[in-house]
Amino acid sequence: MAMKNENSKILVFGGTGYIGNYMVKASIFLGHPTYVYARPISPQTTPSKIDLHKDLQSMGVTIVQGELNEHEKIVSVLREVDIVISTLAYPQVLDQLKIIDAIKVAGNIKRFLPSDFGCEEDRVTPLPPFEVFLDKKRKIRRVIEAAGISYTFVSANCFGAYFVNYLLRPHEKKDEVVVYGSGKAKAVLNYEEDIALYTIKVANDPRTCNRIVLYRPLKNIVSQLELISLWEKKTGQSFNRVYVPEEELVRLSKTTPAPNNIPVCILHSYLQRAS
Repeated sequence: MAMKNENSKILVFGGTGYIGNYMVKASIFLGHPTYVYARPISPQTTPSKIDLHKDLQSMGVTIVQGELNEHEKIVSVLREVDIVISTLAYPQVLDQLKIIDAIKVAGNIKRFLPSDFGCEEDRVTPLPPFEVFLDKKRKIRRVIEAAGISYTFVSANCFGAYFVNYLLRPHEKKDEVVVYGSGKAKAVLNYEEDIALYTIKVANDPRTCNRIVLYRPLKNIVSQLELISLWEKKTGQSFNRVYVPEEELVRLSKTTPAPNNIPVCILHSYLQRAS
């Protein structure tokens, strides 16, 4: 039976984080009663995070403050909603096992979307540090499947705003730009607002139940050199290209302390494989 969008209540874990914030706003925009499970406000909470809580509440978001080890509280919240989306960040990937345990107890969740949203981890073999991270995400997928929980796994590829800023450094006043590898490799850049809107829609689509969904709009597939050319055309400037060879990225992946080696591996995975 298809879920009705107007009736589905959505709970977001990590909803005050980077991609989670977009997800919550998209859920509200599309008319869903929206809940966020977030860490409790404490004296250590930053003013910006407190302001974000207030902003979300002003939009009609129900914020439930709690820790991920509060099993009974999570079960109680789950019983109030239909769909669960996790946007927990890299260090908390395996903490999703606690969410899965609570979903099994609650017994009412129609769809669970774990914290994927990057590359399609079942189809890539990246450098070792990134592979270790993806193994954790694969473990979450396999546990969900084994538990018989209805799911949608989303591969959103590169976060557009984040990667454009990283690859172009538009706010730095320089006449040079770093090019990774040949610069010709194609990557899929999807802007965060679009990723969030697509995700809320697929979470409610009966066709995506127990499926993997990849976001690959043809117009969003672009190389770094193409991005630089577009930037030059827009700004009227000409930038000197400084190339960082693939071998240097491999070396940095081995010598850079964790977790700072992960972005290096992601660059290698996305941008070193020329199409």
